Amino acid sequence: MSLDLLTTIEQLRARVAEARAVGRTIGLVPTMGALHAGHASLVEAAKRECGLRVATIFVNPTQFGPGEDFSRYPRTLEKDLELLARHGADCVFVPAAEQIYPPGDESLVDVGSVARPLEGTHRPRHFQGVATVVLKLFLLAQPDVAFFGRKDYQQTLVVRHLIRDFRLPIELRVCPTIREPDGLALSSRNRYLSTDERQRAVAVSRSLGLATRLVREGATDSATIEQAMRDELSAAELAIEYVALADPETLAPVPRVDRPIVALVAVRLGRTRLIDNEPIAPPAG
Repeated sequence: MSLDLLTTIEQLRARVAEARAVGRTIGLVPTMGALHAGHASLVEAAKRECGLRVATIFVNPTQFGPGEDFSRYPRTLEKDLELLARHGADCVFVPAAEQIYPPGDESLVDVGSVARPLEGTHRPRHFQGVATVVLKLFLLAQPDVAFFGRKDYQQTLVVRHLIRDFRLPIELRVCPTIREPDGLALSSRNRYLSTDERQRAVAVSRSLGLATRLVREGATDSATIEQAMRDELSAAELAIEYVALADPETLAPVPRVDRPIVALVAVRLGRTRLIDNEPIAPPAG
């Protein structure tokens, strides 16, 4: 399948206008590149639902804090284009930074309370950058449907609030996390891991599985469950940033698991930071 490479806003708008003129729905898959099977699943979801599938590749500088990995974030454009074409994208927007942030650009988006805990605590300006670039991409591509992965759970809430608060006529599709056979969630940053770190990293998904099992066996005290998760992570010598059982809509801490919640984890292995999550529901009755 052919894939159109678009590098300017004018090209993107023209491509979208052509599709609109013949009644095609627009699906948008925003990415930062270094694509993997998780991104492929988003494109395939867009292919099932939308007439024009638009991917974007842009390593967004405003969502990286001081000392983070912006300069070394993997950039694999040729392989990314092959993956997008293979899985059904029609076009990909790959802008230079000046297309998104022209000289004098100072406007930033703050979506409020849902961005402040967890990732917001450890990466204070991260979601301001995410919300800003996503809003720009939404306004440029004018999608009917936008596709994001559940692995970045808090990000999906930020995007949901962005759509709601700005009254954007966009439907959000949150697609399942894609995992390696041993449970590790796919991430562009996994390629940073050494062989030893890769083996230890599976403790992240194991800790989430442990929380799920404890709840299914009747555990309800969040502090006890979180401590068991911490013990699992510490045994693999992972540096824990947070372990949380939270409300799935607000991310407020929940003292007891007496309703559906989400478990969230962030750790560091050397210079690599990994996040993951799992929705958990207590047994019925």
